[in-house]
Amino acid sequence: MLATSVSSAGVCSGQRNALFAAHFAALLFGVTGLLGALILADASIITFGRATFAFIALGFVAGLKGTRLLDALSWRNAPVLALTGTLLAVHWVTFFIAVKVGGVAVATLGFASFPAFIALIDRLCFAERIGGGEILLLLLVSTGLVLVVPSFDTLDDGTLGLLWGLASGLAFALLAVVNRRHTQSMKALQTAFWQNVVVAMLMAPFAFSHLPSTQLGTTDWTSLALLGIFCTGLAQVMFVKSLDGLPARSAGMIIALEPVYAIIGAWWLFAEQPSLRMAAGAALVVAASVLSARRKVAVH
Repeated sequence: MLATSVSSAGVCSGQRNALFAAHFAALLFGVTGLLGALILADASIITFGRATFAFIALGFVAGLKGTRLLDALSWRNAPVLALTGTLLAVHWVTFFIAVKVGGVAVATLGFASFPAFIALIDRLCFAERIGGGEILLLLLVSTGLVLVVPSFDTLDDGTLGLLWGLASGLAFALLAVVNRRHTQSMKALQTAFWQNVVVAMLMAPFAFSHLPSTQLGTTDWTSLALLGIFCTGLAQVMFVKSLDGLPARSAGMIIALEPVYAIIGAWWLFAEQPSLRMAAGAALVVAASVLSARRKVAVH
């Protein structure tokens, strides 16, 4: 009886730790847009800084874990890492442009459309049948985005921000599809490290061309470090850790709450108070993300 009680207590403790890890990862992912808004720099500089700090942090973690990063480099894996790194760069750049143009809430909700894009890509590129769940997903996302967009005028900052957010969601959907189909031979830490290296290499020319006209203060550098080390490196580690005590479906549903954390943070820090219409649209998009997470898991 005592052994059973100890065992049950251990299981409950493990589940609580996993739940904390998942919610902490979702919170860190949600903070990404907030830090992007705080950093007074071009999207290319933010992306370069995030990737640089991230691969340094991931390299440090790999050293502690004894993971051999060079083992992932091969003639077969290199093209995949180059492609996924490029898609990751496009995803981050378009997301930070969306943040700068339309605000954190609009950018995050535009990005949150990625599950619908994944369903469309699977259908169009791989002829996978779209079932009732995917149809409901598409309807929820489409209706939610119509409610979120402030107007249908492309000169409106909110509309432009949402369009950039949608571009970010599409790039991430392509990244998720390629990762799912072509990176199984690599460890997650190896994949993340080399993808961030590719992002840093791609963005370096653009970032350094903008640096002379950009004055980065201590706050900006601190935010870049937080963005790369915590919102990228640590967030990925926490998400993986959460899978030790939670089913992938449950962890994915928690990560799908990322837009909620981002919207609350933007409301608190930048007074980006959502209207009733935007709140309704956000609820539909988040519901779609949760529905998608019940089927498959993908991480921002």
